[in-house]
Amino acid sequence: MPFSLESSMQPYLKKSLSRAWTDRRIAAYTEPLRVLVVDDNMNGAEALAAYLSLDPMDCRIALSGAQAIEMATAWVPDVIVMDISMPELNGLEATHALRRDLRTGHIVIIAFTALDEAEVLRHLLHTAFDGYCQKGQSPLVLVALIESFGRLRRSG
Repeated sequence: MPFSLESSMQPYLKKSLSRAWTDRRIAAYTEPLRVLVVDDNMNGAEALAAYLSLDPMDCRIALSGAQAIEMATAWVPDVIVMDISMPELNGLEATHALRRDLRTGHIVIIAFTALDEAEVLRHLLHTAFDGYCQKGQSPLVLVALIESFGRLRRSG
C-alpha cells in the first residue's frame, strides 16, 4: 500500500488538542507551502519554523501581531500559525485585521496557543481562525492540522 502523508497524520489529529474550525482550503498551487509562524517568543518561533521547514515548507517568522500583518501583506503566505497572547497587538487583533484585508483574507490561519480551545472561542465574535492547535504537543500535530486543510486544485 502506498504511503500517504494525509492518512499517516490522521492519528495525531484524533488524539490531540487541535481541530479545524472551517472548511477553508489552502489556495496554493506551487511547492513548497508558504507558512508564516507568528510568536513573540523568538526561540519558539525559530524552532517551530525550522521543524516545519523539514516537511518541506517555506517558513518565515514574525515576532508580533503588527509584524505579522506587515509580512503577510507583503509575502502572502498560504498558512499563518498565530500565537494569541502577544504584547501590543495580540493574535486575535492581528487575525481580524488580516481577515479584513483583500490581500490576506483568504489565508488559512491557525490559532497556536497555550490557551485552551474554549478560552480562544470565548474571545471570538465569529470564527476568524480556521483552526486551533494547543502548544505543548508534538509538532506532528500541527503538521497534520495544516495538511488537513488540503489544497485547492487549479481548474483546467
